[in-house]
Amino acid sequence: MISLNTLLNLPCRLVLASQSPRRNTLMRHVGFTFETVVPNVDEDSVPTTIEPSAYVEHLALLKATAACALCADDAIVIGSDTTVVLDGQVLNKPADNDDAYRMLRALSGRTHTVFTGLALVHVSASSMRKRISSRHTHVTFRDLSDDEIHAYISSGSPLDKAGAYGIQDDFGAMFVHRVDGCYYTIVGLPLELLYIELRQFVKELV
Repeated sequence: MISLNTLLNLPCRLVLASQSPRRNTLMRHVGFTFETVVPNVDEDSVPTTIEPSAYVEHLALLKATAACALCADDAIVIGSDTTVVLDGQVLNKPADNDDAYRMLRALSGRTHTVFTGLALVHVSASSMRKRISSRHTHVTFRDLSDDEIHAYISSGSPLDKAGAYGIQDDFGAMFVHRVDGCYYTIVGLPLELLYIELRQFVKELV
């Protein structure tokens, strides 16, 4: 497999600031070598009333910055955050099964937008530099029956996902009728954007 760290001429260690197994798997799958740290970030401190791309970009930066405190000097830290927006309302991870049902019922037969923010932060002994971006993808659900929604909720899968579903799940994928945009934005890490942003970031660090 091609080493993307080598291809991009990364000058230092790469660190993923996330506890998401999906982001971890995606990065390893395409050829990144990296470490993982789990930052302590109060996601509720960011108001959901701000513009969605700004919302996920801000949270991604908070995660990357918080992770820097857990890393030694000279590392590029990746922070990412994903949310679902329907009719202007942000749908983050559901609080419980009832909340998951409310979200999935609202998404049924509708088109919503998934936003993922990406933040790169470089930490050295003398400075900190950052680069922030985001992507969005439109997702259309088919009409869902209550039996399907309850079966999915009973699996426990919706509770750790924005919008109460995962397109990469064995059953959650069955809800999706159409995707307009980057699939990996929905999963939680737009890989092409990450590659492009890292390539530009490295040029700026030289």
